[in-house]
Amino acid sequence: MKMLAKWRLLSLFTLMALVLSGCGEPYLSTLRPAGEVAQSQYELMLLSTAIMVGVIAVVTIIFIYVIMKFRRKNDNEIPKQVEGSHKLEILWTVIPILLLLILAVPTVAATFKLADVSPMEKKNAEGKTDALVINVRANLYWWEFEYPNEEIITSQDLVVPTDEKVYFNLKASDVKHSFWIPSVGGKMDTNTDNINKFWLEFDSKGADEAGGLFYGKCAELCGPSHALMDFKVKALPRAEFDQWVAGMQGVKEPVKAETATAQQGQEIFNNSCIGCHAVTPANTAPEAARVGPNLTNFGDRSRVAGVMDMSEENIKKWLEDPEAYKPANKMTGKYAELSEEELDALTEYLMGLKVQK
Repeated sequence: MKMLAKWRLLSLFTLMALVLSGCGEPYLSTLRPAGEVAQSQYELMLLSTAIMVGVIAVVTIIFIYVIMKFRRKNDNEIPKQVEGSHKLEILWTVIPILLLLILAVPTVAATFKLADVSPMEKKNAEGKTDALVINVRANLYWWEFEYPNEEIITSQDLVVPTDEKVYFNLKASDVKHSFWIPSVGGKMDTNTDNINKFWLEFDSKGADEAGGLFYGKCAELCGPSHALMDFKVKALPRAEFDQWVAGMQGVKEPVKAETATAQQGQEIFNNSCIGCHAVTPANTAPEAARVGPNLTNFGDRSRVAGVMDMSEENIKKWLEDPEAYKPANKMTGKYAELSEEELDALTEYLMGLKVQK
């Protein structure tokens, strides 16, 4: 009875795992593709799964049939011995080959299609690409997105147009990371010694289902805060994307603080934080000001440090002790202790860094 109870419990957990494996939000699920790349990979996954399930089903049926058909009827009966059957040998050699071909042909075709990044190499008369190209730089533990054609840089929030191919140059600043937007396409490593290239397409229908927002992850173990190395992807119609670009390009100098408290916060920022954080989106910012995330549109974001909801309270928590929320991040140990008044002032200034009106 105890053994039966254990088997029932095991069966229940197995069923729960099967059901839960199909759960997922539209903004963070590989099983709900929202783009051409994701759809292609999803279809290949379904094909391989169908082949595996088919093989298991056929083998199981044959196994049961053989057991029932050729079982020994009595102790004196010896079943007919079959040895060296050419038909069987040909059959179990040809069938796996055919199954491999059925899986290999579309896989290889999709691999070459998804690896075609030639449009990002073609320059026009202005020396720029007609295709949208984004340079992704992975850092411990945040992401930088540079739009070379548009001459702007942002961090943590990747903004892209829908229904067109977006090309990426991927590189890491420190250790190996991996760029992954589960709903839109498979991951690609970011290395320190070479640049990887690939493209994604963000489907407008899928973006609508996800509320125009997807989540990206680092898919390569990179340190203590690997699980917290997230970023957001805002997928916008082309017209709205162009408006966002124009808004970012319009920021030629840091946003000026309006209140006395915010002005005090700006002074604190300029005396310390500016050494690592830029507050203008121009891609001419010195490398020293790219040690930390670009904060030009910090006030427009919905998260602090990529993992905390945007609020004055959470900004203060982060400024007081970043190590508590992202262990081993580069900001840890590099900030001065601030009084409550200074924290309030710096928080107000940071929340005022907005581009979207």
